[in-house]
Amino acid sequence: MSGKQRVAIVGVGYSTVGRNTGLSLDTLTAQASIAAMDDAGVTPRDIDGVVVHSFPHQYVSSTHTAAMLGIPDLAFYSSSVDGAAYAVAALHGIAAVASGSSDMCLTLRTVHRAGAAGGTALMGGGENAGVGGQFQFGMPYGSFTGAHFAGLYMQRHMAQYGTKEEDFGAFAVAQREYALRNPAESFFHEPLTIEEYMNSRYIAKPLHLLDCDYPVDSSSALIFTTEERARDLKQKAVFFDAWAMGTTAEADFSLVEDMTHSSPFMAARRMWSKTDLTPSDVGVAGLYDGFSFIALQWLEALGFCGEGESGPFAAAGNTRADGIIPTNTDGGACNVGRRHGANFFIEVTRQLRGTAGDRALPRKPAAGVVSNAVGGFAACALITAD
Repeated sequence: MSGKQRVAIVGVGYSTVGRNTGLSLDTLTAQASIAAMDDAGVTPRDIDGVVVHSFPHQYVSSTHTAAMLGIPDLAFYSSSVDGAAYAVAALHGIAAVASGSSDMCLTLRTVHRAGAAGGTALMGGGENAGVGGQFQFGMPYGSFTGAHFAGLYMQRHMAQYGTKEEDFGAFAVAQREYALRNPAESFFHEPLTIEEYMNSRYIAKPLHLLDCDYPVDSSSALIFTTEERARDLKQKAVFFDAWAMGTTAEADFSLVEDMTHSSPFMAARRMWSKTDLTPSDVGVAGLYDGFSFIALQWLEALGFCGEGESGPFAAAGNTRADGIIPTNTDGGACNVGRRHGANFFIEVTRQLRGTAGDRALPRKPAAGVVSNAVGGFAACALITAD
């Protein structure tokens, strides 16, 4: 951190979250922002930075958000639609505070269930319009959603390393165990068995329904500030130690040259080069699980297991609360809903500052890691308790 401000997370908050809330993007965004400000014990006048990541067709403006909340003046603002979901907003906000561009920065990810995967909005046409861009090549074969490329990645890992569908299932079962300790935020309240996972329908073989995150209306907010400012606020601060992005040479997820070794490896390598911490120092992980295989690729990329070994690693229980690296302790997006990675930043913050309630791990972690995305682009960060 030499030459930079040390960046703290001081407030976290969620909006109402549901399958069909009927709430606008603005309302969800305002709810999450107010919840995060209440958590930190600050007001809109304390905030001078707003960063938002959006889908192009569900755009949320940072300057509009500031005006809606009554923030009088922005020293820094950014609204992005490209890249690794909430982590893009987070890393922009971290950089703003670290550089002195913002003293206190609100970071957000808001999503509606309806059209969350893009649909015709991303394909560039209406019901009777032609399909352009990359979708024109996959659509004739029925390949036009994230589930289709996810099936390719899983199949490649199975062919190359001998990973089994049951290994992905073991990860899903472990996530459900965490979800049962998070009844207020989880949409699922019954244990999951490996038999139930295997009997769930295929979406794009070998991808099962229970490998997929759960689409919802949601907004998530985190507030970052300097170490000096953080010491005077309501919550125990936790701190970013290192962060990084990574990409592959090919932006199209279906055309990435090595599907078992994609952008998480680039981002993780870059992040570890910026810190003295090692994987053995990390006691909790929030690894993006838009599809379960993504979290497994991150386990390998971050060095918690060897390359190609994430299947047996998960099957052996190493992502459970008493395992080598407790992972997605809120239940993950497959259980608490698609919050596009922001939930992992929030959950790891809660575990590190000791506010996870019944989900508190048996060994209180001193450091955690969070991640977003796979394929053509990814991002990750290390967070410490002090």
